[in-house]
Amino acid sequence: MECRKATPEDLDRVAEIYDRILTEEEAGRVTIGYQRGIYPTRQTAEDALKRDDLFVEMDDDVIVGTGIINQIQVDVYAGAPWAYEAADNEVMVFHTLVIDPRYRGQGCGTGFIRFYESYALEHGCHELRIDTNERNRVARNLYRKLGFREIGIAPCQFNGIDGVRLVLLEKRV
Repeated sequence: MECRKATPEDLDRVAEIYDRILTEEEAGRVTIGYQRGIYPTRQTAEDALKRDDLFVEMDDDVIVGTGIINQIQVDVYAGAPWAYEAADNEVMVFHTLVIDPRYRGQGCGTGFIRFYESYALEHGCHELRIDTNERNRVARNLYRKLGFREIGIAPCQFNGIDGVRLVLLEKRV
């Protein structure tokens, strides 16, 4: 597996991955907390591409996952009981990690998080932050297995979705 910054040519495939995960959610085969037409959408990917923080994970020549990596901390991070104090420019955040459901269980999520850790270090960030919906047990277990610590749950409206209980996680590298 290899991760790289996305290009405009990747947008259709990223939108296709979003569609597949939303279909899985609607069918009850996964519980993530995403909602079709609200989040994530093609516009989510387009906005990230414009900011130059949209990434894709490749298996040979096939995009198997996508995510957004930047230093933008969502509002609910302010005042959270983080174990490590860090200036904003020392924190790297992973948003919207989505693996194509056809590649579930093949280590793609782990590979993408390992890339995120390396990318953060290359950019001088030792504090990693990530969040997920409380209902997303698969992601929570993955992050825990990879050394992230849950520091709290923030009830909020998140990316246009009401009633989210957002699990905040961190890791120092």
